[in-house]
Amino acid sequence: MIVQQKRAVSRPPSRDGGGATVPRDGGSTAKTRAFFDALAPARDRFKARNWYYYQHLTAFFRFVVPPGQRVLEMGCGTGDLLAAVNPTFGVGLDISHAMLTIARRKYPYLHFVQNDAHCPSLTGPFDYIILSDLIGDLEDVQEAFACLKPLAGPETRLIVTYYNYLWEPVLKLAERLGLKSPQNVQNWLPVDDIESFFALAGFATIRKGYRLLLPFNLPGLSWLCNKILAHLPGVRRLCLMQYLIARATPDGDDRRAYACSVIVPCRNEAGNIMEIVKRTPSLGAGTEVIFIDGNSTDGTVDRIHEAIAGYRGPNTIRLIHQGDGIGKGDAVRKGFDTAMGELLIILDADVSVDPESLAKFYRAIADGHGEFVNGSRLVYPMERQAMRLLNLIGNKVFSMIFTWLLEQRLRDTLCGTKALLKRDYEKIKAGRSYFGEFDPFGDFDLLFGAAKQNLKIVEVPVRYRDRTYGETKIKRFRHGLLLLQMCWIAFKRFRMP
Repeated sequence: MIVQQKRAVSRPPSRDGGGATVPRDGGSTAKTRAFFDALAPARDRFKARNWYYYQHLTAFFRFVVPPGQRVLEMGCGTGDLLAAVNPTFGVGLDISHAMLTIARRKYPYLHFVQNDAHCPSLTGPFDYIILSDLIGDLEDVQEAFACLKPLAGPETRLIVTYYNYLWEPVLKLAERLGLKSPQNVQNWLPVDDIESFFALAGFATIRKGYRLLLPFNLPGLSWLCNKILAHLPGVRRLCLMQYLIARATPDGDDRRAYACSVIVPCRNEAGNIMEIVKRTPSLGAGTEVIFIDGNSTDGTVDRIHEAIAGYRGPNTIRLIHQGDGIGKGDAVRKGFDTAMGELLIILDADVSVDPESLAKFYRAIADGHGEFVNGSRLVYPMERQAMRLLNLIGNKVFSMIFTWLLEQRLRDTLCGTKALLKRDYEKIKAGRSYFGEFDPFGDFDLLFGAAKQNLKIVEVPVRYRDRTYGETKIKRFRHGLLLLQMCWIAFKRFRMP
């Protein structure tokens, strides 16, 4: 990576929470730089005084930024947050020479650059770009975001945290009491406005939310406020910290054809095999259909062998045996591990979702609309016997719960048809230990993993058909209790990490 130095321009002082940045008006450069240079010796003292806030801020970034990434922090101050996320290559940018001198002394293994946030003059891409409590001081938020676009690749995540403007009177009082460093008048930027700036600068929001209802430590009460009350609808909008996670909007030139692997877990589905083979479309740069048989007893394996021998179409048909493994989740994982394609798609063997609809899942990823595509059966009217009433009600209730827990919209948590790139699955697989081996279906393992990896989740509506062969594997009450368990796991891991 090449780091170029440019003339820095100045900006009014930042609030106590983020590093300093700079404006476009060069006339006040020396004065503003002198302010931050004078503030630098007291920087760590202010952070120690507000340790509870910074502890939670650090915990949040450690949760959303996996270790070992290439990370750029804009407005890095003395470098503590950048070091806390444990990057394999970390770059911090700030206006203040004195603050960066402290940062270099504390973290000599990181790279620090004195420069303008509006024209950073760095070479990317980075995996993560952090702007923590910085955007209130930016002269032109849209331009600053746009200048980050060349530093962002297809997998880069831009993370912005900023204080809730409802807290302005409290912050002003804390400043007068000497509990936080001075700040100038800040930009008033609610979450929706920041999201609009993202869109104008070529970024798409993945997740957004609020954290930290009580930003100081009162034993018991702080736990109740920040772990429970802060996540309740309505109450959460009173939190001090608001955050957004975004990715660069793909350009048309970035789109290409992917080789695809369609994973079909099956057990006792002999009557559906030929339908799947005949109706699965050829996608992208080529398609392989992989059947994973779960020790069927109705001749499913024989029917797959017949399909392989007699097929004359453009796709490749393969069979693997699940062996000692149990459940759809285990079958899907084994299929993913043996898949040769770059894009992985799951299709249930009951043909309740039309195989032809897989083309929509492929286009959603190939055209850059999403990174994890989840089917939704709850948009179009479904056939009479496709889903029983109690299942339908439960599915809608759990969809609302998981939308709230994962902070990405989900209308159907149990649709078996899903798609994602294999490189993203490998990230989910590498981070699976965070959740553990908990999901026999595989749906939540993938959904939770996609949310944890900050993948953009989108849904594709599908028609849900009656099963024409075999019996459903869903047990309403036993699996309903399992769904409640999934909700508790998601709450603990996403809301109480």
